[in-house]
Amino acid sequence: MEHYVVKGGNPLSGEVEIAGAKNAALAILAASIMANEPVTIENVPDVSDIRAIVGAIDEIGGIVEHPERHIYRINGAYIKNEPVDNEAVRKIRGSYYLIGALLGKYKSAEVALPGGCNIGLRPIDQHIKGFRALGAEVHVAPPGLVVAHAEELTGSHIYMDVVSVGATINIIMAAVMAKGSTIIENAAKEPHVVDLANFLNSMGARIRGAGTDVIRIKGVEALHGTDYSIIPDQIEAGTYMYAAAATKGDVTITNVIPKHLECLTAKLTEIGCEVTESDDSVRVVANKRLGHTNVKTLPYPGFPTDMQPQISVLLGLSKGTSIVTESIFENRFKYTDELAKMGGRFRVEGNTAIIDGIEQYTGAKISAPDLRAGAALVTAALAARGYSEVYDIHYIERGYEDFPEKLRSLGACIALVNSDDEERRAINRFNMRVVG
Repeated sequence: MEHYVVKGGNPLSGEVEIAGAKNAALAILAASIMANEPVTIENVPDVSDIRAIVGAIDEIGGIVEHPERHIYRINGAYIKNEPVDNEAVRKIRGSYYLIGALLGKYKSAEVALPGGCNIGLRPIDQHIKGFRALGAEVHVAPPGLVVAHAEELTGSHIYMDVVSVGATINIIMAAVMAKGSTIIENAAKEPHVVDLANFLNSMGARIRGAGTDVIRIKGVEALHGTDYSIIPDQIEAGTYMYAAAATKGDVTITNVIPKHLECLTAKLTEIGCEVTESDDSVRVVANKRLGHTNVKTLPYPGFPTDMQPQISVLLGLSKGTSIVTESIFENRFKYTDELAKMGGRFRVEGNTAIIDGIEQYTGAKISAPDLRAGAALVTAALAARGYSEVYDIHYIERGYEDFPEKLRSLGACIALVNSDDEERRAINRFNMRVVG
């Protein structure tokens, strides 16, 4: 089975460039089909979730060109409004953005219920509430298709019962070509919500207030083509920042927007890291064992739930006792069982993890339970004594471009292997490198 083999103990050092934001790209690629003219999207990350949604667009008649690794050109003029349903679509969360895009453009959509990581209940009730407020009839039909139809979509005043990034994005897409004005209150403020709104505005939409909790949309009759570059990935950047800290390294993370990383930087500084910001980069230096802290995940600009496993791995190596509270998803601590195999001292009580820091993890055979926890477990392996094997890496490949290659460029001993023989050869290379 394909997996990573990791030899821990090397501080990460050097420079790493961050790819485009996966979560922004999924929404923007879906929204690109709303124009009947070519749309060029740059800085698209090369990860499996992106390939899945692009494949779905191609299947329903979108003209998809891929002239360079990080560039897609999409023309939605010939979309066939038919059910969007295949195995790849059912495995990713972002596929549900095609509901809002198709409903907004054609007043009709049939899209398979989304999949993604099993990190807790992730209902789409707020999406459905928003679609219905705009005038659509929505139901779930066998075999698990979300079916939404409307004679006409009409602007409405929509209050979100909970802050939901996915629902905010979907309602924006459904509303941009609705008749009249729409107001979304208690909207999500994440950077990828703002990026989607900026993208749609560049296509002729009229959206104001993205990045605040009240978004106002005036419907337009049609959207046109555009050229657009996706923002850098906040979570990928944070993952390398926390990996640098966990391995007592010195890493400069480039192609970032430091403003998007403020909550991550604040926690690193609080526990003793040196963090230096410039216009589009962040340098993280940790030359000592770090201190403890308490963390609670919150919607942006609070500490992101997608960085909760990474900070927990780091705090597992810090002095004293830390408390991490998960307020977004109720099933996001499964990775602590894997860290226990490495000697980590984690006690989970409901939505809270109590973490007693240890000096060093010990290498072990571990499995990624989801995307972000998988990346965090690789970080633990990099900081551990001895060798680790990390399985179920398909989760990690959903959201991190060139993950082992980027880590190797920072001095990590990590290899992608597919057999015992390949693993032995990788270990021999690691040992030769240490001897040399």
